[in-house]
Amino acid sequence: MRIYNNIDEFTAVKNAVVTIGTFDGVHIGHRKIISGIKELADSTDGETVILTFFPHPRMILHPEDESLKLITTITEKAQLMEALGVDHLIITPFSRDFSNQTAEEYIRDVLVNKIGTKKIVIGYDHRFGKDRQGGLDDLLRLGPVYGFDVAEIPEQDINEVAISSTRIRKALLNGQIDLANSFLGYPFFITGTVTRGDQLGRQLGYPTANILIAETYKLIPSDGIFAVTVHVAGIGYKGMAYIGSRPTVNGLTRNIEVNIFDFDKEIYNQPIRMDFHHYVRGDIKFASLDELKVQLAKDREDVLALL
Repeated sequence: MRIYNNIDEFTAVKNAVVTIGTFDGVHIGHRKIISGIKELADSTDGETVILTFFPHPRMILHPEDESLKLITTITEKAQLMEALGVDHLIITPFSRDFSNQTAEEYIRDVLVNKIGTKKIVIGYDHRFGKDRQGGLDDLLRLGPVYGFDVAEIPEQDINEVAISSTRIRKALLNGQIDLANSFLGYPFFITGTVTRGDQLGRQLGYPTANILIAETYKLIPSDGIFAVTVHVAGIGYKGMAYIGSRPTVNGLTRNIEVNIFDFDKEIYNQPIRMDFHHYVRGDIKFASLDELKVQLAKDREDVLALL
């Protein structure tokens, strides 16, 4: 898959089959749409093109709203789409200038002249252009003028996408990892960099890798202990992850850390990926570190049983 960080980097391709959206999570609903554009591209000797936006439009149009949390970062989204066999991913920097194009300017300048769209697959509710005035009717009207066909994604499929995204976010925030994964079609994961902590886990006999996630908009699951698979330098290891503020030692900040089983390598400043498989228990304040240590031994047994 080729990735373009600006639409100006893209050169029009033969028989481009295009779809547009945020595709947050690239979950089972999105995968149905991607499978559809791949089938169309195969039948027309064409290439699949997904146009997405970053930053998310809400970040630009409503910067005061800090509540937006996304299931996948832009890098994670690209990795998932590549695994699905998408040919081209255009990550368009969303700006107020971009949002102020008229509907016809957007169709002519972006979809036709820049991308070379021959077929566009779009939902009935997709809006674009200044004040979101453009939509499916404009594409159907201008398709014959500019030489492209329009395929509408059924309303049922669009609703399934929206429902799935909402349920995934809610499930993750409630610690319902199994439910979230069932909608995603793969284990929810986070990617970050290993940073140095205060070595408390090491003192307890359960050394942890502290994970720093640079993207503040990334959705983080609820506090607690989780059964995970940890990927370091392309190798997967079993582990138990902790998310929380460490109430037993009166912690002040929310941490993400993981005890990687049967692992003793130095990995500070290295990238790490953590796949969430099961929720084990909530965050608890223990009366002493000894009580916490006893519980961690039980947590390890529970995690191994789940994995």
